[in-house]
Amino acid sequence: MARISTISLWLMFLMAISFKSIAINNNYTIGAGDKIQISVYGEENLSIDELYIDNSGTFEYPYLGQLRPLNKTTEQLQNEIINGLKGDYLISPKVRISIIGFRSIYVNGEVKKPGGYEYQPGLTVDKAIALAGGFTDRAARKNVYIAQAGKDDLKNKVKLSSSVSPGDIIVIEQSFF
Repeated sequence: MARISTISLWLMFLMAISFKSIAINNNYTIGAGDKIQISVYGEENLSIDELYIDNSGTFEYPYLGQLRPLNKTTEQLQNEIINGLKGDYLISPKVRISIIGFRSIYVNGEVKKPGGYEYQPGLTVDKAIALAGGFTDRAARKNVYIAQAGKDDLKNKVKLSSSVSPGDIIVIEQSFF
């Protein structure tokens, strides 16, 4: 009886993680620096436990050749693999793409430990500053800017409660007084 409840608890835990992963990955687009996992049910030779997406933005996939996941959602990449494998290789492939590691965010300027930090879902500017050791004594706490990844615009002034996306650069300016 105890064994069944333990197994049930593990299954509920794994399902909760899967649902969280799906919710995070729905609108998220894959970029250089992300790590993804490709699972094809019943096909170990087509599954990849960990794949780092580098700056080239391509990777070699069995039977399909070069795939380019950059700027695609996990669902788009999943459909591309399903459509490529369907028919010639598998009758009804079951494919799941998961983000297992996000690209970094960067915190620069008047923080104690400037540098790159791994993105975490739900990250806000104030949490990113905390990851970087907090403000220095000379920080202008109201002059915080984000340069968003993949956009050529200048940095935008933001509140500490603003959301951060993977690849973003947070800049905290120096106070004059």
